[in-house]
Parts: sequence; structure tokens; C-alpha cells
Amino acid sequence: MEKDDREKEGKLTLVLALATLIAAFGSSFQYGYNVAAVNSPSEFMQQFYNDTFKERTQDTLDSFSLTLMWSMTVSMFPFGGFIGSLLVGPLVNKMGRKGALLFNNVFSVVPAILMGCSKMARSYELIIASRLMVGICAGLSSNVVPMYLGELAPKNLRGALGVVPQLFITVGILVAQLFGFRNVLANEEGWPILLGLTGVPAALQVLLLPFFPESPRYLLIQKQDESATKKALQRLRGWQDVTLEMEEIRREDEAEKAAGFISVWKLFKMQSLRWQLISIIVLMAGQQLSGVNAIYYYADKIYLSAGVKTNDIQYVTAGTGAVNVFMTIVTIFVVELWGRRLLLLLGFSTCLTACVVLTAALALQDTISWMPYVSIVCVIVYVIGHALGPSPIPALLITEIFLQSSRPAAFMIGGSVHWLSNFTVGLIFPFIQVGLGAYSFIIFAIICLLTTIYIFLVIPETKGRSFIEINQIFAKKNKVSDVYPEKEELKDLPPDVSL
Repeated sequence: MEKDDREKEGKLTLVLALATLIAAFGSSFQYGYNVAAVNSPSEFMQQFYNDTFKERTQDTLDSFSLTLMWSMTVSMFPFGGFIGSLLVGPLVNKMGRKGALLFNNVFSVVPAILMGCSKMARSYELIIASRLMVGICAGLSSNVVPMYLGELAPKNLRGALGVVPQLFITVGILVAQLFGFRNVLANEEGWPILLGLTGVPAALQVLLLPFFPESPRYLLIQKQDESATKKALQRLRGWQDVTLEMEEIRREDEAEKAAGFISVWKLFKMQSLRWQLISIIVLMAGQQLSGVNAIYYYADKIYLSAGVKTNDIQYVTAGTGAVNVFMTIVTIFVVELWGRRLLLLLGFSTCLTACVVLTAALALQDTISWMPYVSIVCVIVYVIGHALGPSPIPALLITEIFLQSSRPAAFMIGGSVHWLSNFTVGLIFPFIQVGLGAYSFIIFAIICLLTTIYIFLVIPETKGRSFIEINQIFAKKNKVSDVYPEKEELKDLPPDVSL
């Protein structure tokens, strides 16, 4: 009997490992790849915009129009991400988790082909429209992949598999930087290929993912399909007797029905979830507005103005990407050791320090000869800080500080804030940079400072606590006597449910 119990502790079976890799490589990887892909070839692409405009109108683009068009190219991606996160709910319920991921590849293969052909077609509109589409793809996958993996994984592996998508995002960024070397694809001829390569992981996913199981929870709860659920679980767990886990999924379903469903609108009105909601909005906005994408989108410019030779920039950038991948792997292992709160405080305060020193370094780079090296160190320290806390932890916290019934609404709000903030930075930063020059990072420093103070005052440590305990801590902050927002959640339901 004992042997049996030990076996029931979920293991990483081949099917589960491969499903995780294919889902994360096919979807999360592309998100990272598209964040960084337009960074290296930006001058060639802007030249192409200018030439194309000239061919059509016999006139050149003035610098404001060019900056505006480039900002749009960069920020159409997060705007698409915002649209994508609004589509998550309807798609995962209609098509299933796996179905949504497969359908999502339309938003990757089509734009990959369009971007690949944009130069031949002499059309920069194709690039801007494609950036919107790959954005929708990223917005969907950044929510669906963690959901799919979380529902495939046994309890004891949920945390580790939950950080895999974030790891693949950083790997995607690194690969885009390596392909973005001048002698590889970031050149006059190569940039359309660099942009078009995003279709390759999507095509692989379309070919391979159909052979893997759909989420057992979706099959049992939404589809009410007993035999399919049983088959899926047997393949994922690698043993025949899955009745216990099926029971558990059923119980979860019943508990959800009893708790009722909380819509986004209702979540905003509930006093018992007030501080949780504010915390998610602050953390998601802080994650994006702390300047991480400004550092990525405009890394090359920072290094240029820091006096790095034009040809060496690409290597520094790829080095930064490698550090990011490494630190995310470290986070997977320390998040259970050090706890969420410490990692967030450590991460944001590291980013704060890096921004302040970077501002000083950029301001003094013409007067002190070794200053450019200080700014490069700042960028790397910033990346380390962000990979420790601000990047991976907020999404993990959404899962932890909301109970099952309010979690989908919380994810939609968190996702929307994430992408809208990302969009704002991408659109506004080039103009801030022109206006404020070296001092533009002061804005990010202030945001890091405010977020750090908020975390210190409000966010509790959630490591090793049950969802109920975490909710008790927030109940005190919300001035609600009861742990459960049950009174509020249930009053909209017919009375027999609460009996």
C-alpha cells in the first residue's frame, strides 16, 4: 500500500514533459522573440520605411513622422497583447486550452509570412499590421500556456512548471538577439527573415501539439467527458488508476459552483477583495512601467549613447539576454526558499538603484571616461533585479491571493494592465528620450520606488501559506470580519446553494 501512495506523488512523465516543452516553445518563446526581434534591425527597417515613403511620394519622412511610425511598429505588439488577453476567456471555454493554443497559431503563421514578404511587397503597413497580430498571439499565449500547464501538472509540480513559460520568454528574447547579430540576420537583406522566423515555432506546435492530451479539468468539467478525461490522465501520469484525481477534479468543480462566478465588474465592487485587486494592479503596472521594456526596446540606443562601438553592441545585448535566462532559472529554485515578498522587494529596489546610477552615468558620460562602462553594468544589474522578482512573481501572486471563483477575472484585469502599461511605455518612451535625454530613467526610478514602498507596506509573504490563510491576512486589511468573501459572493445566488 505504501508503495502505491508514493507512486501517486505526481512525477514528470515523458508525455507531461513534452507537452510542457511544445506548449512553451510554440507559444511563450514567440512572445519573447517578438519583444526583441525589432530591436537589432531597427535602423535597416527605418531606412526601409523612409525609402518606401520616398518611392511613393517623392518626399522624405521628417524625423517626427519616422519616430511616430517606429513607435507604432514597436507598440502595436503590446496593443495586440491587450486585445489577446481579452479573448482568453471566450476561447479557452469554447475550444479548450489546447484548442485555444492551436487556434492561436493563426496569429503567428499569417503575420510571419506577411513580415517575411513585406520588403518584396514594398509595404511597411504589412509590418505594422503583422506586429498587431503577433501581439494578439502573445496576449493569448501569455495567459493560456500557464493555464494549460497548471491544469496538466500534478499538484507537486505546479510551481516549477508554472515558471517554465517565463523561462521560454527569456530564451525567446536571447534567440532573437543572437539571430539579430549584424553578420547573421540584422542586415539589409536579412531582416525580413528575422521577423518571419516567428512562424517556425508556431508551425512546429501545429504539427506536434495535436498528439498531446487536452487539459483533464476542461474535459471533465466543461465537456463532461469521463472516458476522455480518464485517457488524458492515464497518459499524463503514466499509471492506470486515476480515479482519485478524477474525484479531486469533481470536488473542485462542486466547490466552484458553490462559490459562484465573479465577473470583472463584480470584482471591482467587492470590498472583501479590495486590497488584493489594488495589489495586482500596482504589481502589474509596476512590472511594466519600471522600464524593463524601455531597457529592452532601446537597449542598443543606451549602449550607443554609452559609447559602445556600433559593432560590439549586439554582443553586449546578447550577454544581457543570457543573464536574463540564467536569473530566471535561479528564480525557479529560490522562490520557495526566500519567499515572494523578499524577491519582490529585492528585485524592485535593485531596479531602483540601477535606474538612479544609470541616470547619473548617462549624464556624466562625456566628462568621465569610464562612465559608459558603469551604464552597461547598470543595465545588467537592472536585468538581474527584474528577473528575480518583478518579472516572474506578479503572475504567481494572482494565483495565490485570489480564491478559485475570482481568479479568472483577476487574470483578465492583471493581463490587461500588463499589456496596456507595456503599450504606453513602447509608445511614449522614444519621445521622453528625445525630451529628457539622460534623465528619462528618473521616471522609472520613481515608479520603482513607489512600487517598493507599496510592497513593503501591503504585500504579505505567501510562501508556505494556504489560500485561506493568505485571505485571512487580506481580510484584516479589507476591514472585513469574515475570511471568505462568501457573504458577498453568495448573496447573488439562489438560497439553496448555500444550504
